[in-house]
Amino acid sequence: MVTKKKKSKKTPAFEQKGTTATIKKVVDTLDKDFSSHKPDEKSRKILSVLKNKDKEEIVEAALLKYYNSEELKPYQAELIKMQAHLEKTGKKMIILFDGRDASGKGGTIRRVTRYMNEKRYRIVALGKPTDVQKTELHMKRYIEQFPHAGEIVLFDRSWYNRAMVEPVMGFCTNDQYQRFLRKVTTYEQNFILDAGKTVLLKLYFSVSKEEQARRFDRRKNDPLRQWKLSEVDLQAQDLWDEFTEKKRVLLKKTHTDKSKWYVVRSDDKHLARRETMKLILNSVKYRGRSRKLDFNIDDNTVIQGNRELKIMKKQKKQFGAPLS
Repeated sequence: MVTKKKKSKKTPAFEQKGTTATIKKVVDTLDKDFSSHKPDEKSRKILSVLKNKDKEEIVEAALLKYYNSEELKPYQAELIKMQAHLEKTGKKMIILFDGRDASGKGGTIRRVTRYMNEKRYRIVALGKPTDVQKTELHMKRYIEQFPHAGEIVLFDRSWYNRAMVEPVMGFCTNDQYQRFLRKVTTYEQNFILDAGKTVLLKLYFSVSKEEQARRFDRRKNDPLRQWKLSEVDLQAQDLWDEFTEKKRVLLKKTHTDKSKWYVVRSDDKHLARRETMKLILNSVKYRGRSRKLDFNIDDNTVIQGNRELKIMKKQKKQFGAPLS
């Protein structure tokens, strides 16, 4: 079970100085280095066509990407320790990555698993059910993917599709939807939590409507990302309110003391990835845990489902509808 910890008062040195100031300092240093070292032919060609503003933007973007990557590495190292502990003790872990389209689920999964032992984890992203699977218990095809002893399974969308995408898009009947909501926590208790050997983490990635629209536009205009656009994506903005209502019902009906939801604010992708790693690491006690690393979770980024319901209720009263 994940225990909520008080937010750390310590502020990283980089944040105390300010990201921009830090980057400018590095850029100044780089300028001095460039002046004392002759650039190669390829570098000269690039520099000749770039304006000063372009150079600054490129360097700033590269440095920020590098900083974010370096900040995650200590947590990724801890995930390797945790994975080794699960293997040694025979425990299992199931992590659900659910939420709106373009909310950063896939990118977070890639960062979480980047340095893990590939033999001890699986990423499961199931497609449409077959005609035969449609006649079976909705949970069955997911249960077939559950982890073995010492293994982690990360679901890129889970059985909770039945509570979100399927009813909104008309992929299931209202009776199927209501029956799922009534029984799902019992399924989880029977199939996952009963033996006490499995850790279940349910994560709902929450992105704002404006940020989702920006990410969709990027996908449309980037040939390397166009494959990500699906039928559901193209309707997500128009159906925003319907998805919001399904989120509210989801949290109300399926957030329990034994099977909690954690809502991850993901407009800032880096923060979402870092805090997700902390959440995963805090869910298991393992040997060799770093005493220097900050494991305190930012409660503005990760919010328990019952608290998110209160926030949504307050937003509805104030603005006429929840904002996320």
